[in-house]
Amino acid sequence: MLRIITRARPLLTRSYAGAAAAAVLKKHNVSLNTHTDTQTAAIEQTNIRSNSSEPVIDLAASPVLKHAYMEDKSHGTRPIYLDMQATTPTDPRVLDVMLKFYTGLYGNPHSNTHAYGWETNNEIETARQHVANLISADKKEIIFTSGATESNNTAVKGVARFYKKTKNHIITTRTEHKCVIEAARALINEGFEVTFLEVDANGLIDLQDLQNKITPKTCLVSVMAVNNEIGVMQPLEEIGKICRKNKVFFHTDAAQGLGKIPIDVNKMNIDLLSMSSHKIYGPKGIGALYVRRRPRVRLEPLLSGGGQERGIRSGTLAPPLVAGFGEAARLMAQEREYDNLYIKKLSDKLMNGLLSIANTSLNGSKEHRYPGCVNVSFSYVEGESLLMALRDIALSSGSACTSASLEPSYVLHALGKDDALAHSSIRFGIGRFTSEEEVDYVINAVKERVQYLRELSPLWEMVQEGIDLNSIEWSGH
Repeated sequence: MLRIITRARPLLTRSYAGAAAAAVLKKHNVSLNTHTDTQTAAIEQTNIRSNSSEPVIDLAASPVLKHAYMEDKSHGTRPIYLDMQATTPTDPRVLDVMLKFYTGLYGNPHSNTHAYGWETNNEIETARQHVANLISADKKEIIFTSGATESNNTAVKGVARFYKKTKNHIITTRTEHKCVIEAARALINEGFEVTFLEVDANGLIDLQDLQNKITPKTCLVSVMAVNNEIGVMQPLEEIGKICRKNKVFFHTDAAQGLGKIPIDVNKMNIDLLSMSSHKIYGPKGIGALYVRRRPRVRLEPLLSGGGQERGIRSGTLAPPLVAGFGEAARLMAQEREYDNLYIKKLSDKLMNGLLSIANTSLNGSKEHRYPGCVNVSFSYVEGESLLMALRDIALSSGSACTSASLEPSYVLHALGKDDALAHSSIRFGIGRFTSEEEVDYVINAVKERVQYLRELSPLWEMVQEGIDLNSIEWSGH
């Protein structure tokens, strides 16, 4: 057996914040690491890097990587944008609708005694209808918020707190967005019971496991529609049937799925649904929460105030943002068929091109996924290094290394990926304005730079020599 001795490298780990996380760890033996507890890790990591005496490789000096450090005039002066899960560019048609609210239509939509308020309120209601149409809901069931984070917090905390005297148990998954996991952790501090469902290697929950976890004390099940890291789509209709059968409210975070996958809140028995404008080519700072009226869903509002939005979300609405959201929703409904075909075409080309590279793997289910999100692990390459080598392309890493933490993605951990694969993952996002030429450029750039970085890796050299890395006994001193 080959034995290699390495110098131990300082590891930065995050501790849980408060009793909530400790309770989760103790009861479920589940590490729910998110990206929100990184302040201490950021400081420590900065100090370690500044004091490090390790040699630094000048990647910019490499002929292979020269394009990553220069402006490519053929694609403008900015990187190619493939980070659609983070945000989408605002559609120019959306901006056209918004502009009039910064000049003539400046009335407060809640002022019901004069024409300035009436005309702005009419535009608000038109936008509300467009958003409702996207999920086959009644417009009276749409509550405008500041975004999906507020919508998720309102749904999870609001329902739990309203029914806490009779039901104090909620169910969610280990792969939810950070705001849902953090909201659940906050509820543990308030005395609620929270069950975090496991997912399989494809990122899907076990429906029988969900059924088994529901108790007479369960008030809410929260499962996201499309995962923001790996694009996996959960079986919403089947989950809805289970929840309705057991008289449990069903909430889904649909920020990544709105307008991109078919959603019918009545057919799927969805009681609460979170939405975000800037994920569908609309403005940032505006979102919505669908709250079912029949059977009625009751929840405790997060904000106290004038009682706007059915008393669920007090505060003066921002007409330009609401109108922009409404127009973005209208365009998504109008162009969904074309967008989906176009994105699927580019996604297949990108995925096939990336997976043709040796020792690569797709993260998440290949069948049950939204095509616009492609998450790939490149073995024997550190994700952070690859992102630096691909500075001419705007991407996100599947690991948390870009957020001042050395821990890999909790989503990929939940899929059973080890630290090495989780750290080597990159998320590619394709959208309405992505071109085929850009995809071709990205495929060639990734192939070229992955090969270059692997040639720098001693692990890759061992693999090429036929050495089984699992047979190596690693030790530190």
